[in-house]
Amino acid sequence: MKNMALGFRVLWTVRKSYRGRLQLPNPHHSCFSKHSHSNSNSNADPFLLKLLQVPNSRIKTTLDQEMPSILSSQLSWDSLVSSLSRSSSDKAQLVLEWILEKMLKENENDYNLFPKLILLCGKVKNVALGMRVFTSMEANGVQPNSLAFNSLISVCLSSHDVVTALSLFEIMVSSESYKPDFHTYNIFISAFSKSGNVDAMLAWYSAKKAAGLGPDLQMFESLISGCINSRKFDIADRIFEEMMISEIVPNASILACILKGICWQKSLDRAEEFFKFVMDSRWEINENMADKLVALYQEQGQVEKMEKLLETMTKSCAVASGVLSRIHCGIVRMYAILDRLDEVEFAVGRMLKQGFSFTSADDVEKVICSYFRREAYDRLDIFLECLKRCYVLEKSTYDLLISGYRRARLHEKLDSVMEDLKSVGLA
Repeated sequence: MKNMALGFRVLWTVRKSYRGRLQLPNPHHSCFSKHSHSNSNSNADPFLLKLLQVPNSRIKTTLDQEMPSILSSQLSWDSLVSSLSRSSSDKAQLVLEWILEKMLKENENDYNLFPKLILLCGKVKNVALGMRVFTSMEANGVQPNSLAFNSLISVCLSSHDVVTALSLFEIMVSSESYKPDFHTYNIFISAFSKSGNVDAMLAWYSAKKAAGLGPDLQMFESLISGCINSRKFDIADRIFEEMMISEIVPNASILACILKGICWQKSLDRAEEFFKFVMDSRWEINENMADKLVALYQEQGQVEKMEKLLETMTKSCAVASGVLSRIHCGIVRMYAILDRLDEVEFAVGRMLKQGFSFTSADDVEKVICSYFRREAYDRLDIFLECLKRCYVLEKSTYDLLISGYRRARLHEKLDSVMEDLKSVGLA
């Protein structure tokens, strides 16, 4: 009880100091419906298009008429409400009201469905409707639980109604049947993380620990991203250390966030050290992380250091091919910017020999520009011949070649490129 009282005092401090800084999307992602599939292509669903076309006054009637097709549709309620809310929050709200009416009419008593419907109310940022679902659940004989309270708190926070969210938390604290669980605290931590209110986020973190609830990956992801995005780098480092002590393996999102913070501080040595630490730990390195590190190398003009990193990465079995490709392209790009054509050609040859190719037209065009600046037109021909074996040139690249050959008055080469352009159907 002492720990809980301490945590509660911390939360009251947060409540008093809150000044409406919460700006965030709904932190939960849920799919309501026993018949839904969340991976559907909502843009092509004819039922969604029909709802977008009918007036608001016909929404519920249309839902009644289309009930059989709704149940067999590949469109989930989550996708439907999300898509509708982007065009018309009123229509999305009417859909939610219709779902609630059907559940009450059928005397629905599945305690999982009501919290899912409450969460959908967050998509239209309608606390009143969420409350209505909550009270309807009780009226239908379904006893509220922590999941229902957590869903309602999430709706409040997504609607920027922090006071009501805190009031619901207080009810949970004083109850016997639906005490706050680790999800409850994570919802608040995530909300204040996304709003940039680091003090409130850390207060909820302290309160969670005071309540005797253990750490988890979702919590650390919210804490670290909140600190990094608010440029509280020292705090982010401390929390990362706490995660290591807790023996929780960071996911790619956390690792990318830490690396982003290091790159923002322009510390190449630390960025390299962290990147190698991640490799040695055999954790996931994604292309986003590689792009951040390559950008820092390029900003500081350290292509030789990038060469050493590539050598280390090539020996590792834990690095994905997409990441290696990003490093290869980064090295080629830097040599091209520096007009070091010998190194460009060596780097391109090495990349192709190892089974990689360019990942963007921009990098290809930087190499071409370097050849043009050096007036190395015969060498450019060889580069293009090698490139065409494994890479399809884009229209912008053909335009660059045409412009360059025209300025150089190389009419024969210009005609050849124009023919190539026609043959691939881009003319």
